[in-house]
Amino acid sequence: MATEQNMIGPTLRSLREAEGLTQAELAGRLQLAGWDISRETLAKVESQVRCVTDRELVRFAEALEVNPSEILKPTKF
Repeated sequence: MATEQNMIGPTLRSLREAEGLTQAELAGRLQLAGWDISRETLAKVESQVRCVTDRELVRFAEALEVNPSEILKPTKF
C-alpha cells in the first residue's frame, strides 16, 4: 500500500460530514471562493493519496468555517 500523502484527510472528511456536506458541495464552496478543485481531487485528499499545501489547508478551513488548527487535529493515530 502507498504511503499516506497527508495527515488531514480523515479529519477533513469528519468536519465535512459534520457540516452535512457532500464532497461535491464542499468542492463547490471552494470553487466559488476561487479554487479550481474537483470532487475527485477532494476525494483524493480525504483518502490521503494527494498532498496538501499550507495554502490549501487554509482554504479548506475557510470553506468549513473552522480554524486551520482544527483540521490538523488527528482523528486517529
